Amino acid sequence: MRRPQRFLSLTTTLAALLLWEISTPVFAQYPTKPIRLIVPYPPGAGTDFTARALGERITEALGQQVVVDSRPGAAATLGHGLVAKSPPDGYTLLLATTGGMVSAPALGLPIIYDPLKDFVPIGLTTFVPYSLVAHGGFPPNNMRDFIAYAKERPGKINFGSSGTGTPNHMGGVFLMKMTGIDMLHVPYKGGGPVLTDLIAGQMHVCFISLTSVMPHVPSGRLKVLGVGYARRLKSAPDIPTIAETVPGFSNTGWWGLVAPQGTPRPIIDRLNAVANKGMQTPAMIQHFINNGLEPTASTPEGMRDLIASELQLWRKMVKDANVNVKSM
Repeated sequence: MRRPQRFLSLTTTLAALLLWEISTPVFAQYPTKPIRLIVPYPPGAGTDFTARALGERITEALGQQVVVDSRPGAAATLGHGLVAKSPPDGYTLLLATTGGMVSAPALGLPIIYDPLKDFVPIGLTTFVPYSLVAHGGFPPNNMRDFIAYAKERPGKINFGSSGTGTPNHMGGVFLMKMTGIDMLHVPYKGGGPVLTDLIAGQMHVCFISLTSVMPHVPSGRLKVLGVGYARRLKSAPDIPTIAETVPGFSNTGWWGLVAPQGTPRPIIDRLNAVANKGMQTPAMIQHFINNGLEPTASTPEGMRDLIASELQLWRKMVKDANVNVKSM
């Protein structure tokens, strides 16, 4: 049963005050034990790739092991809820995602947390252009042919996603709304399982980050029909954006670090500095670009502003597209 908000706020405030009473030298010693980094999707997806790369940088800088802990389920909201209810001591962090922080709340999915009240942003790490990827034997080879093919087969093409309400899912919904095609949505518990079925030919298409896709393109097992980003990717300039065929289409998410509400500001600031420095080295930038991701950095305030603005944007998109949970 959910506690009254007044009690939650009082508890959080008292916890924060007690932590702030700790002397500055103790903060300087942080961390004194391993840090758990919750990833709300299964291993094998781009979130796992990002979390491990980020965890290595934090481990190197702070001298304590970062343990990546995958907690998939419920369109990424399970992992988000777990961290929201964790002690605000800097030892449980979350690789927050657009799915858990924005699209699921905008859709009105049942969640046990408030994305703006129950977390303290640390900083953005990655922008995630989701691409429409098809099984290698799927006849269409580009977006124009895909749309024509789908229109001739209403309801016959299945598209997978990493869960109902995720940006991957909503990319398919918005594409259908903008083009008039009709596809069958098949939700999974993460990008890894979707990719497995896509490679095996059990799934026709899906929206997914290119991190785990590109190794399978040269062999012909997979092919990329279009990128849901504002511009062509530096890592794959030959792949057109979907917007080149469907003007106005965009399907780009983001990932970033957050901590439970009440985590002391000195810990937030230290983690922000370490993450930004580690992720913005030339080697790391190229590492992410090579895997179809767009590395970035931000202040805690910048990330909070992004979450707030994206919530407004997604709520409007969901309303304009007349999408609701019951219709999925």
